[in-house]
Amino acid sequence: MKASLSDLENPITSSALPYSYAPLPDGDQPAGNDPTIRPYIKTALFLLSVFLAVSFLGFLFAGDGPVLNKNLNSKAVPFTSVLLEKVTPLSRGVEKGVSEKAFHPLLGADNSYPWSNNMLDWQRTAFHFQPKKNWMNDPNAPVFYNGWYHLFYQYHPEAPVWGKIVWGHAVSKDLINWRHLPIAMETDQWYDEEGVWTGSATILSDGQLVVLYTGSTNESLQVQNLAYPADPSDPLLINWVKYPGNPVLFPPPGIDNDDFRDPTTAWKTPDGKWRFTIGSKINKTGISLVYDTEDFKTFEILDELLHAVPGTGMWECVDFYPISMLGENGLDTSVDGTGVKHVVKASMDADRNDYYAIGTYDAYKGKWTPDSPTLDVGIGLRYDYGIYYASKTFFDQNKQRRVLWSWIKETDTEASDIRKGWASLMGVPRTIVFDKKTLNNIIQWPVEEINRLRTNLTAFKDVVVEAGSLIPLNLPSASQLDIVAEFIVDKKTMEVLNGADTSYDCAKSGGATQRGALGPFGFSVLANEGLAEHTPVYFYIVKGVDGNLKTFFCADQSRSSNANDVDKSIYGSIVPVLKGEKLSMRILVDHSIVESFAQEGRTCITSRVYPTKAINNNAQLFLFNNATATKVTVSVNVWQMNSAFV
Repeated sequence: MKASLSDLENPITSSALPYSYAPLPDGDQPAGNDPTIRPYIKTALFLLSVFLAVSFLGFLFAGDGPVLNKNLNSKAVPFTSVLLEKVTPLSRGVEKGVSEKAFHPLLGADNSYPWSNNMLDWQRTAFHFQPKKNWMNDPNAPVFYNGWYHLFYQYHPEAPVWGKIVWGHAVSKDLINWRHLPIAMETDQWYDEEGVWTGSATILSDGQLVVLYTGSTNESLQVQNLAYPADPSDPLLINWVKYPGNPVLFPPPGIDNDDFRDPTTAWKTPDGKWRFTIGSKINKTGISLVYDTEDFKTFEILDELLHAVPGTGMWECVDFYPISMLGENGLDTSVDGTGVKHVVKASMDADRNDYYAIGTYDAYKGKWTPDSPTLDVGIGLRYDYGIYYASKTFFDQNKQRRVLWSWIKETDTEASDIRKGWASLMGVPRTIVFDKKTLNNIIQWPVEEINRLRTNLTAFKDVVVEAGSLIPLNLPSASQLDIVAEFIVDKKTMEVLNGADTSYDCAKSGGATQRGALGPFGFSVLANEGLAEHTPVYFYIVKGVDGNLKTFFCADQSRSSNANDVDKSIYGSIVPVLKGEKLSMRILVDHSIVESFAQEGRTCITSRVYPTKAINNNAQLFLFNNATATKVTVSVNVWQMNSAFV
């Protein structure tokens, strides 16, 4: 169950009084948000020096915001980052025909930041799934089978960088604590010599389990292959057999050899066959091909595509599943009929984000149509507005729910990953249900089992946070937290405030330092005492000239680290807030990953942050209101989180 704040305990009195929120100077702008910044290398030094001079003068004369509070001991960050441009070192993945598998550092960045072993050790998470060492990416074939949850995943067993990929394997009884098992499938056949890539599991009508996966052949051709358990009675599924007749599918005519990958879980057709879809593209149109089969060895391609969206490029890791418009339970992938909608999701190779849309499925034609063309796949809603890619769902028949997994990549340098010996992790598994209030989006929420890790509740009830205030929430530790909060914005202020024709965009804004009458307000997580490092997660409300309110949910990484060789983007999007609803957010903090959920999961943001100071006992949590006109009243539950077995 979701935590309720209606019965919060009496607040703990803070020994420190609220003090004026003094945002850091605007010098450290998020790199990579403006696609027009493309300086030529030969003139970079000249442009840099000119910009430094102009910026310095602007800084001297700037006076729009509050004066920097001396008590915070905040330091201005050098202005050099605004001219930084991504460079392209050795490609990880693209040359083999899949998405880029590395975060590229920035041209001109100080890539020699002196990371200590203590800093790097702290980055490893406590309750997010990850292998003990080396590289991991996409989740593969998640399934509940014979009493165990199985998670397979893309894994490079030789190094913490992407390479020749095999299938790692782990099992769990609760989706939180994991037992690592031997590699499930190696690159031991000509048809997967260059990689055992992403695939999905299907439980057949008789209970048998089969897997279809993409193999990269010895000539880097993408083909589809069949595998199944060597011993179906083994609940741990230790050993796997690859079908002797592999590959079972080659790219069809008109599809490039490296644009044919990631088969979905199969579902039943009206005539009793099995059907699945595979991602691809034709020119710049993203498509999902549809195949029917009776035995997973021979296949018929349908004339109709499941769906296509011009201009979206290659579709990877396509997912297709039903959701109930009436009930709260998840649905088996084959369910169809009255009160059922279908979700199509695709991972976009072009921008490496996961988009989804809700629509209607015609089982006879094998074709899906979005409910809203303006919210179509690739141009509308996203699962997550931060770092979240290559996701995959499965139907958990154990608890009658649909569970979502996703790969969370690193956004530091490969040099740092090599030093720490690992790279990437999985997001906390989430349940998916239809939003019966808005009727046009899904709700994502951490699986209920994560609550078992909660301990040492600290509650703050009805805390009034005046405009321009910052309040430290005194906690024994702030590296592993579950934060659940409700906000009430002062109604009188909203009513008397004149509307403005003001637009807002989290990514293009100044982050938590951009002040408006009704925002930003929220939490600064992974903050050090002087706020030289902090990651704000916040709401920002805009009142239009028509008097209507728009609420945005954002995460600001621009001041998350003193290091220059990590990503510092600002993420977020609008979040629907219905009449009479309080604003609510939940934040899971687990060392270098922060997962944030607004309005019970209508809008989600996953962040990777790499602080140099706000680690271990120096990590703190602050409540802030940087609005210029309104106060907010906040009730908060904060739990320390125990570590899981991962």
